[in-house]
Amino acid sequence: MRTLFHNAQFWSAGVDIFDGVLVEDEIIVALGTLALESTCDESVDLKGAFVIPAFIDAHAHPIPGGRQAAGPAITDLTSLDEILLAVKTFADQNPNDPWIIGGSYEAAIIESGDFDAQWLDSVVSDRPVILRAADHHTIWVNSLALKLAGITEHTPDPSGGTIARRGDGSPKGTLREPSAMALILDITPAHSIESDVAAITHACTAYLDAGVTNVIDSWVEKDMAQAYLSAAQSGDLSIPMNLSFLVTPTDWAEKLAECNVLRAQCAALPNPDLVKANSIKFLADGALSPGTAALIEPYLDNPDSYGLKIWDDDELLDALTLFDVHHYQVHIHAIGDAAVKQALDALEAMMRINPAWDRRPVIVHAQLICDEDLPRFKKLGVIANIQPLWCYMDPMNKDLILPRLGKERNDRQYRLRSLIDNGAMIAFGSDWPVTSQIPLLAIGVPVNRRAPGIKDGSAWNIEQAITLQESLTFYTKIAAYQMFREHERGALEIGLRADFIVLEKNLFDVDPSEVSTVEIRALYHNGVKLR
Repeated sequence: MRTLFHNAQFWSAGVDIFDGVLVEDEIIVALGTLALESTCDESVDLKGAFVIPAFIDAHAHPIPGGRQAAGPAITDLTSLDEILLAVKTFADQNPNDPWIIGGSYEAAIIESGDFDAQWLDSVVSDRPVILRAADHHTIWVNSLALKLAGITEHTPDPSGGTIARRGDGSPKGTLREPSAMALILDITPAHSIESDVAAITHACTAYLDAGVTNVIDSWVEKDMAQAYLSAAQSGDLSIPMNLSFLVTPTDWAEKLAECNVLRAQCAALPNPDLVKANSIKFLADGALSPGTAALIEPYLDNPDSYGLKIWDDDELLDALTLFDVHHYQVHIHAIGDAAVKQALDALEAMMRINPAWDRRPVIVHAQLICDEDLPRFKKLGVIANIQPLWCYMDPMNKDLILPRLGKERNDRQYRLRSLIDNGAMIAFGSDWPVTSQIPLLAIGVPVNRRAPGIKDGSAWNIEQAITLQESLTFYTKIAAYQMFREHERGALEIGLRADFIVLEKNLFDVDPSEVSTVEIRALYHNGVKLR
């Protein structure tokens, strides 16, 4: 079956606008004039639309995104009273749920982001409650959850995590970073394969609605991988996924065998391109909003704190070297300038030890980078994975991060133009459910350096703005390259799969602030219209 799509403006990274795409058996076989002059079985008039490759999300957490949808609807609420009402409403409507678990709340609505267990007690005291903050490095719990976990004034902060406390040392109800959060999360009811398949199904639907046809889940544990395998076999996984397996300082050596087995199981699927398991996730530090990102200079609000380095330098190098020699792409979460430097140093040392191969290492977030480290991304071939929706002065930045960093350091976040000028390769990822999974909401932000939909007023570090063409490229072609899928998707090119979005307007004809309002008319995945 040969289908000609025409009467549209087609955009793809690195080429001029053209009209005409010919698709045969899911694959693009001709473009432009050649496509228009070819024979076809069906002709689709796109009526003057603007067509771009489908988006690819190169850093996200789809299963947590799907899980979150099953809890209280607190995302985007702007006051404590609204959050408490949503939690109470959910609890009243779900009286048989033994735990109330949800997210993501905006930590910036409370000074310093320390939420009190007693506030949750006022609406739900008979069941434990756990809510994740928008940064997903913090949880807020009620008193019963603290009691069940045995957390008291005598409980020490675990290595790499913190427990917010009242003046008398008693736990307040806010816990930060995985090691502290695990004190409570480890006693919650386990997610079943069936519930996580449902979460995957929800995530796939949300992504297709947003024009995304390929995603990497950047924090996968064994049971989550089994859910992806089950969803792939049952047909519930409707878009290709890449998996990045989490390893920690306490388990990395023993995780290699487990990762090898899971990678082999994914490769043995009937469609081996549906799930690729070739990446390992490392957390080098925390986040800036809770004061746990690793910094070279101390936090202004806590001069004794430089944040948290989760890995010892030597152990990080040993772990990277082990997984790299087994041809796993490394995907390192590093937010603070000290964590970014540690990651670059470890990668450079790893490359001296291991034989060369097409490794494509990733440092994700890379929010705060020292000047001397900017050119090292190109030198080492490290991909900087950035979240475009964060490239403006949002409430979390203004109310939590700025006071902790001061203006000079705060303004050194998200230096996309500096990275580009230093030759770095950038890929975009949403980090959903930390922020929205909708690329059209995000791609104008690093161009405008303002919130989506805001045209006038102060722009944050406008000298770091990028072009819309660059923004689209980072969310399509470079994202595909990061995920080793550039021979499948990410561009409108001969030989690639026909994944594209039909938009109502030419994105280059509207102000960057208005990109978020442009509607998707249709989505084609493997040449088939899905939306």
